[in-house]
Amino acid sequence: MTSTRTVSGLAQVKERQQQMWASGDFHAVATLIQPVADVLCDAVDLQAGWRVLDVACGSGNAAIAAARCGCDAVGIDYVPALLARGRRRAEAEGLSIELLEGDAEAIPFPDRSFDAVLSVFGSMFAPNHRQAAIELARVCEPGGRIGLATWTPDGFIGEMLKVVAAHVPPPPGVASPILWGTESYLRELFGDQIDTLACRERTFTFRFRSAEAYVDYFRTYYGPIVKAFETAGTAGGAALFGDLVDLVRRFARTTSGPVSIPATYLETVAVRTGGRA
Repeated sequence: MTSTRTVSGLAQVKERQQQMWASGDFHAVATLIQPVADVLCDAVDLQAGWRVLDVACGSGNAAIAAARCGCDAVGIDYVPALLARGRRRAEAEGLSIELLEGDAEAIPFPDRSFDAVLSVFGSMFAPNHRQAAIELARVCEPGGRIGLATWTPDGFIGEMLKVVAAHVPPPPGVASPILWGTESYLRELFGDQIDTLACRERTFTFRFRSAEAYVDYFRTYYGPIVKAFETAGTAGGAALFGDLVDLVRRFARTTSGPVSIPATYLETVAVRTGGRA
């Protein structure tokens, strides 16, 4: 009975998450962080001709990066509007990419379908972490590579999500997505599904004309922040805005003018158990 209630609860969380990511326009944020996907493809050492999957792809950052490497790229996401934006991006670049509706916890492909499986700040937000990890490994060819970019708990985005949670508490019983930003947690999640796992901390820098401009941008386009402000209401929203501005200034080490905000993330490359035949 407890297990049934848990599954039902996670399904409700997932439905709310889907609505959250459909709010605003995540593509506006994705365009800023495209370099993360490009660097991840280099770290995974994608080879031309490989079949590559981008999980929770949004508007297709990693799929586009993989296609630029000469790979046969596929992306899945559960927000149709983001997939449509990704298709327009691919068409504009003359890239052949397949973008499909799909759930990170139930990837719609058979076992061993891909030479490499990538997720850039995507699978980490699935409510059932273990199931998301199982799916990433399941669709990867034995000996294939799994590449992840995940925000770290003590980095800027990790701290930003903590600020938001202090104003708008997350659903009870759901593990924090920023746990994916620690090597020990990833090793625990993937367990014997992988032979090796190598992690490296990297930094992406957000650049805005002011701390206020950053917060305005994210409360307009970034689903979690959009929904947080909606939930906080007028009075609570003012306090949330102030706390986020203070956080930006702390990381940018400035009290006025343009901000350069270092955001630490964990780059992970794992090798699927089994080796190539």
